[in-house]
Amino acid sequence: MFLVFDLIDCSKKVVLNEVMAEKIVVGLSGGVDSSVAAALLHSQGYDVTGLTLWLMKGKGQCCSEGMVDAARICEQLGIHHEIVDSRDRFTESVINYLVAGYADGYTPLPCSRCNKAVKFMPMLDYAQELFGIDRIATGHYARVNFDPTTGRYQLHRAVDRTKDQSYFLYEVGQVEFSRCVFPLGDRTKTETRQIAQELGLVTAEKPESQDLCLIEAHGSMQGFLDQYIHARTGNIIDRQGNILGTHEGSHHYTIGQRKGLGIAAANPLYVLAINAGKNEVVVGDRSEAQDQECLIDQINWVSLAPTTTPFKCEVQIRYRSPAALATIVPLEGNRARIIFDEPQFSITPGQAAVWYDGDLVLGGGLITEVVRY
Repeated sequence: MFLVFDLIDCSKKVVLNEVMAEKIVVGLSGGVDSSVAAALLHSQGYDVTGLTLWLMKGKGQCCSEGMVDAARICEQLGIHHEIVDSRDRFTESVINYLVAGYADGYTPLPCSRCNKAVKFMPMLDYAQELFGIDRIATGHYARVNFDPTTGRYQLHRAVDRTKDQSYFLYEVGQVEFSRCVFPLGDRTKTETRQIAQELGLVTAEKPESQDLCLIEAHGSMQGFLDQYIHARTGNIIDRQGNILGTHEGSHHYTIGQRKGLGIAAANPLYVLAINAGKNEVVVGDRSEAQDQECLIDQINWVSLAPTTTPFKCEVQIRYRSPAALATIVPLEGNRARIIFDEPQFSITPGQAAVWYDGDLVLGGGLITEVVRY
């Protein structure tokens, strides 16, 4: 069974390593993006198999509804669907990582860790083991190509910058990029919705999901964390150590947070630092939340080969933050110092610093420390 595109531009042909692959496994979350990715490949003649990872324990709506919708899409397309129980892997690699980070005063980035440890390489392994297929596709908004001059697979931002997910893919390796494809990378979200509607896909009108599946399952990040971290009353202080108020758990706060502090002040206050050891939250005005340097660790070099030479590029320190000009100074031990041309608001340990050359993702790492003088 093949769906026919009467009104949709199919000229954006998906090509893997310059050769049309006969078989491919598509990671299906049950959302509209992965549904359209599968439908596009199916319409172009690929022998598509749907694969859904069961990630959440208990009755998390993001997984229970998602698995049902993924199965419905596969039934609609007439393709095989497999569900793999990845709950233990997700707990170990994402939930435990997230809880430990917040308990230590960091603000971890679970989505990039999930892509690295739970999704891409495990999905490739499942595809090979279960079906003998060595290619996968997902509904991520990003683009990959091979550069013969460098011998590396290059990761680019998506055409739709408002939906670009390259920031969350910086931890994915060369092996994974050599065997995966992103059918939506050259399309906008509006086009994706249009395709879903014109094909009558059962997920066409499904609302946008949360950026973080744990929030969908637990209502809020605080609701999720309170299940794992015991809330202890502590002090909210300024940089001079003056007590301005109290809190019910330092893990409820993130660097740069303004709302929900519960402190009356003449000017807005922002979270500057979290001292988990002392159970203190440090706050100050916006000017005190501006910093120009930070240290990063656990670097993954993506489109750029590892280098020891400092270089200039654009650096993005949060998913929703614009990239800013900076100098990357490589250090020993897969670390680096980032020196921004201009001070940046809310540089947050635990988040990723991903560096770009235009749309090209050069690499990235985890922020470990803000350098203050």
